[in-house]
Amino acid sequence: MRSVWSGNLAFGLVSIPVKLGSAVSSHKIGFRQIHRTDQGRVRYQKTCELDEQVLSASDIGRAYETPDQLVEVTDDDLKALPLPTAKTIEVSGFLDMESVDSMQVDTPYFLAPSSPAANKPYVLMRDALARSGKAAVGKFAMRNSEHLALIRAQDDVLLLQTLRWPDELNSPAEAAPRGKVSISDSELRLADTLIEALGEADLAEYHDEYAQAVEALVSAKLEGAEPPVTGEEGRGGKVVDLMSALQASVDQARGDEEPQRDATVHQLKSPGRKKAPAKGPARKPTGKKAAGAGSAAAERDEGAGGSGAEASKKTAAKKTTAKKAPAKKTASRRRTG
Repeated sequence: MRSVWSGNLAFGLVSIPVKLGSAVSSHKIGFRQIHRTDQGRVRYQKTCELDEQVLSASDIGRAYETPDQLVEVTDDDLKALPLPTAKTIEVSGFLDMESVDSMQVDTPYFLAPSSPAANKPYVLMRDALARSGKAAVGKFAMRNSEHLALIRAQDDVLLLQTLRWPDELNSPAEAAPRGKVSISDSELRLADTLIEALGEADLAEYHDEYAQAVEALVSAKLEGAEPPVTGEEGRGGKVVDLMSALQASVDQARGDEEPQRDATVHQLKSPGRKKAPAKGPARKPTGKKAAGAGSAAAERDEGAGGSGAEASKKTAAKKTTAKKAPAKKTASRRRTG
């Protein structure tokens, strides 16, 4: 681990020699500026604005700008600053991680023991923090500035995360929607359903597709081949209303159907009751209408599992039975009379 700072971690009267190393790395694609005509690199030269002389690194110092003049500050001046945090991270208190605003958390670093003699106090503090479930708060100076730091146990190491100072956090008021926005219960229920349908995210499955695409592009150019072209279309199309977009998203997440990308724009309307058609006296079908109704009934019977002919026979048998029943009752009444 390459050390970017070294000093002591002071935990009460316990002093732990430690070194600080970056906990993250970046695979961000870096581009060079070039002269399009001859592909030459574009270089930047630092010059003095007074005599326009080109300067080397040894010729350049630093200065603090006041309203009236520039005050030079040397490396020796900074090293001589009366700051106890220059070489020591002094733990001044502890807090729960849940109480830290996520906006305030900045760069992570690994804290490592800088010598074998530091192993035991290092493990002691690591295990104590793990048992308490808390994080230590302290300050230290690095790279010409003082940092607020949060130190917590993570697996087998101590993780230090720099924090932004409280007065560096901007108010979120300007980012909040202006005006009153009403969300219906049905919209909230659909949003909840979409969250459940998408499921838990596994961060280990995510990767930088942009970096891979740029590398594939460069490889194709070096080989003189056609650059790869993506087959996916952008998420264009017309804007749909919120309910339609939510429902389509839920359907897609569940795998029911593809969402409509080219849906038309329409406003949400509150569901109203449809007027029932006026009921008139029932009319018996006659002529062609009756025949059509009979054939439709036969088709329904056939779809339920029987043939059209069998359905017709059953219907005819029911009609014959219905006609004979009143006749028997009439005959019995006559005998009685």
